[in-house]
Amino acid sequence: MQRYEKIISNFARKNILVIGDIMVDRFIYGNVSRISPEAPVPVVEISKEIYMAGGAANVVANIVSVGGSACVIGVAGEDFSAEYLLKSLNSNGIVTSGVIKDKSRPTILKTRIIAHHQQVVRVDREVKTSFDRKILDSLINNVHNSVTAADAVILSDYGKGVICEKLLKIVIPLARKRKIPITVDPKIEHFSKYKRVTCLTPNLNEATEGIKAIKNKTEEDVVNIGRKIMKKLRPDALIITRGEKGMTLFEPSRRIRNIPTRAKEVYDVTGAGDTVIAIFTLALASGASFYEATEISNYAAGIVVGKLGTATVTSKELLEALKEQK
Repeated sequence: MQRYEKIISNFARKNILVIGDIMVDRFIYGNVSRISPEAPVPVVEISKEIYMAGGAANVVANIVSVGGSACVIGVAGEDFSAEYLLKSLNSNGIVTSGVIKDKSRPTILKTRIIAHHQQVVRVDREVKTSFDRKILDSLINNVHNSVTAADAVILSDYGKGVICEKLLKIVIPLARKRKIPITVDPKIEHFSKYKRVTCLTPNLNEATEGIKAIKNKTEEDVVNIGRKIMKKLRPDALIITRGEKGMTLFEPSRRIRNIPTRAKEVYDVTGAGDTVIAIFTLALASGASFYEATEISNYAAGIVVGKLGTATVTSKELLEALKEQK
């Protein structure tokens, strides 16, 4: 327990650079008492509306909520969502000078309508076309300017355009040269491009589809999928997140370790992957081994899935959960 307390106490000394797709998560809560006469759909009477940082912005939010420092690089539009997001991040001490404004597209906005704790529908506002060369060059320039002050780099890939092959060819060697961890929350379409990173954190479906495996039903299937990823991409470690079955950690020349979930109750899994990679990377930068960082991030994930919405965890909650279990 003292070892984990020391790692978490080191969070305050670390600065993490997060590169990826920033967005806003909007939650509309309400009640349903009737069906619409216009179509066979429920009528939701709104009782509450909440905006939260999402995607890569939720990763940085998780870093600062446990005492770390963070800088974010991404793209936003010139709209209300961007104003809310940047103001929210800045108010929490997050450096947003690496965020580029692109007036040709909106800030990514995901709206979830929830009635009686059940998601009724999700509406996404986004433009999926690639960024033009000028935007991409600015992103890469911001990477060069920011990486020198970072203790670790996170690539938060939601497949919205920021993480691309050109950027990966620059940022991975930069992090390797500086001998700092570079971790990836991957997207299936870019899976083969994440070679030689420190760690990947796919969920089981992403791992299965990313490596083009046929199935993932048995423990043997999971092991084979993990081994194929390790062989093909050669990361220093791999974590496959498995929902209620916890996480499986792969390291070269070490036994495969299964870490059971620490969730007591599951209300909402939105953003749980953001929490995992944020806390894992921060722990790694703070001196944790891969196993220690995985276990700490597993506790953090167990906390956030017990909250509604795109949630974060605090260092106090994390320490209390560790003490209770130990």
